[in-house]
Amino acid sequence: MVADSFVYSFVSSPDLSVLVLLCVLLLTALRQVGSLRLQIWQVMTLGAFSVLLLGEISPQEALRAINIDVLLFLFGAFCVGEALNRSGYLAWIGGRIVSRAKNTDQLVLLVIFSTGLLSAVLMNDTLAIMGTPLVLRFSRKYGVSPKLMLFALAFGITTGSVMSPIGNPQNLLIAIDGNLDSPFVVFLSSLAVPTMINLVLVYAVLKLFFSREFGKPALIHTEELISDPELAEISKKALFLLLALITCKILLVEFLPAWDFSLSWIALFSASPILLSKRRTEVVKNIDWATLVFFVSMFVLMESVWISGTCQGLLYRMSPQLGSVPTILALSIGLSQLISNVPFVALYLPAMGSGVSQGQLMALAAGSTIAGNLLILGAASNVIILQNAEKEGETFSFMEFAKIGLLISFLNAIIYFIFL
Repeated sequence: MVADSFVYSFVSSPDLSVLVLLCVLLLTALRQVGSLRLQIWQVMTLGAFSVLLLGEISPQEALRAINIDVLLFLFGAFCVGEALNRSGYLAWIGGRIVSRAKNTDQLVLLVIFSTGLLSAVLMNDTLAIMGTPLVLRFSRKYGVSPKLMLFALAFGITTGSVMSPIGNPQNLLIAIDGNLDSPFVVFLSSLAVPTMINLVLVYAVLKLFFSREFGKPALIHTEELISDPELAEISKKALFLLLALITCKILLVEFLPAWDFSLSWIALFSASPILLSKRRTEVVKNIDWATLVFFVSMFVLMESVWISGTCQGLLYRMSPQLGSVPTILALSIGLSQLISNVPFVALYLPAMGSGVSQGQLMALAAGSTIAGNLLILGAASNVIILQNAEKEGETFSFMEFAKIGLLISFLNAIIYFIFL
């Protein structure tokens, strides 16, 4: 029904912005086929330039579409993540976490659950930045498939972030605009149990697709050494600031929402010990600038699709059905692939009208978040993981992610439907 409505809408009045987006999805899928070698930021930048050249979005609209808050957040988080990784302090922390894992099964479970639970507090994009070099280190150290480690991280943090109002930006938007009196209590009471079940399902699906990686000989642990004590001391201060500011944000969201502050401030203040130190040049020089370019391009392309009104038109025609949980889950997962999950939630909330129930809001949070498990472009954290992996010589394809993500998304949706 949802798919038929969208296809009819697109076929009856095709839009150039949507066509460009579909081409971007196709190029993302084919970017490493045969002799074609494109990075994902290059594909998205090509899409942004296309809609600008075609006149689908004006230069002024494109500039307004760029979310400076998100870019500042990513810049600050990248600085903290780079310093932690470069100093060896991140590897030392990670080594302590997985030191009790006796085999691949336990290692994968630890990665999925530790990153999933932490993403509910530290936000999924933060875990994507810090977790990528860490899981690749585990891959090299223990002889485990890098793709298995990267998928455990990607699906773990996306799924885990569902159960918290600060797990991802769209949940925070729902917590604030949905007028929830006690957002942490509501999210945890409604979504914690199904999310824990879904984290187990992530493990089960990965074990199905990577069966040869499991059942290997026992892991041999060696102590991780801090390679740069000076930078590690600076990184510790940055990490402490990050945890302290996130704690403050949790308390403010729960008890004093009027005093809440932007996530970008958390990242920038956390990065201040690094940016004010004499080591700032080497850290800033080596952060993932390509991912920042990707996000600038994505904002422009998604705004062009938004301006086209294709998705708004579909929601308008379906307005009587927008409140049912199956429709919320289906539209959230499907349309978040086209306009990204945060703009989708911003559009969907007012479309649902007044008198929205707590269950409907939780369905919107769950659906718009697990949309990131379906395709690479469904979540910003997926792109961050892919870009950072390619910096270290590892990658995964669009289809490799999609064939696993399709099953995980389907199972996730069923579990949330049962509980909601």
